[in-house]
Amino acid sequence: MRAVWTAVVVLCVATASMKAIGPVSFGGRRLSGRAASVIALVAPSLLASLVLYETLNTDGPGIELDARLVGLAAAGAALALKRSMLVVVLVAAVATALARAIA
Repeated sequence: MRAVWTAVVVLCVATASMKAIGPVSFGGRRLSGRAASVIALVAPSLLASLVLYETLNTDGPGIELDARLVGLAAAGAALALKRSMLVVVLVAAVATALARAIA
């Protein structure tokens, strides 16, 4: 258990250090417009890739197409229709539950 907490502390310090590198290295200077737009897109693209990975992940090699993919597609449709986040989550949950009930 001690090794787990050591890993948590090390990762916490490493994350804080990486987050501090940007402001320290740039000081008071501003980023260019192109660099700022690229940096703004990093977090959403990383989150999207993690969601897709967890949705299609299996315990072994390959991908698994199941009810989670139906829920993800329903959530994407609700987002495209510009619904609130609560509605998006509810639509995804209902679509996933219906797909599992049918299958």
